[in-house]
This record gives sequence, C-alpha cells and structure tokens, in this order.
Amino acid sequence: MLLKDQLTSKQKDVLKFIYTKIKESNIPPTIREIADNFNFSSTGTVRDYLQALVKKGFIKMEPHKSRAIELVKEAVFSIPILGKVQAGLPTLAVEEIEGYLNLESFVFSDESTFALRVRGDSMVEDGIMPNDLVLVRKQSVAQVGETVVALIGEEATVKRLRRDGSFYYLQPANPLYDPIRVDESVNIIGKVISVVRRMD
Repeated sequence: MLLKDQLTSKQKDVLKFIYTKIKESNIPPTIREIADNFNFSSTGTVRDYLQALVKKGFIKMEPHKSRAIELVKEAVFSIPILGKVQAGLPTLAVEEIEGYLNLESFVFSDESTFALRVRGDSMVEDGIMPNDLVLVRKQSVAQVGETVVALIGEEATVKRLRRDGSFYYLQPANPLYDPIRVDESVNIIGKVISVVRRMD
C-alpha cells in the first residue's frame, strides 16, 4: 500500500499530524486540536478528513470520545518489497511485490520509497549484507558517492556511484568485484536511503 495511491495531500498531512501527536504523547489529538493546527474554520472539516481516513483504512474512530482516534498500523506503516536486487553480478530485474515492510520512520519520508532484498556480497564493506533490505527512493539521477540501484539492460544491481576522470562507474564495496562502467545501457532507478538488517 502506497500512501500516494490512497490519500490526498491534505489527508496525508492530517494523518501525519495524528501520528506525530500519538508518538510524542501517546494520546491522539482532539478534533479541536486538529482544527487549530490546520486553521480549519470548523470542526466539521476535521470530521470530513477523519471519515475519509476511516474509509480508506488508516484510522479507527470510537464514537462519543474526545480522543477517539486510533491508527491502523498495518495500513499506515507499509512499504512494498519489490523483489530482489543483486549486490554482486547484476541479476534479472523482476518488479514483483513479495510483501510489505513495516517501518514507521519512513512512512512519511517519501511517497516513492520502496524496499528491495539484497542478494550477493559485493557491498559488504559498506555494511550491505546478503538478505538485507535496502530502502530505495525512486529517482533517475544521483550524486557521486551515493549508493544507487541501477538497471543494466534488464538486470538490476546495487553499487556506489563513482567518478574517475570523465567516466562514471558503479563501484562495489568488495575487492573481489570489478567496477561497472556507466554507459547508455545503465539507468539509475533509485538512491539507497537506508539499510534494514534481516534477522531471519
């Protein structure tokens, strides 16, 4: 479930406010507090937003209570795991959702965040181990030194972007592997923003 497919921008802002208040104080905000925060002219507007969030499955409401909002965590904190990416030799890229990763700290960070499971050991010196999950923000450009997921033809790999003179390379973090020179067959599809260690 991606937030961008479920919520309007303002609904997402209201949900983020609710989440932040619960995280900070362990109690949800009142309807009046939400109205004050967003400068809504009436509490009816807040109720409309809350009903939309209930309908879309992100919160639950208990009637006749002032602090009646409950987050539905399995809906809010889901980032799709889009299959596997090779840290080693590139592997065929198959974009297939194999599950969802629950990760609170990234739920509001970026609407295009997804996770990939790592295979191979070419990035071990950067702390990216086989079977880890890398959180990736979809983007087609990156800065030198950033770790990226790149497509080489139809194959995907995770490497660090390096420049040497006028050429760019996908640099492994394992001396057993050679760099891959970036040419017209290489397309960056995202930047790695975090690594989640798999314990299973």
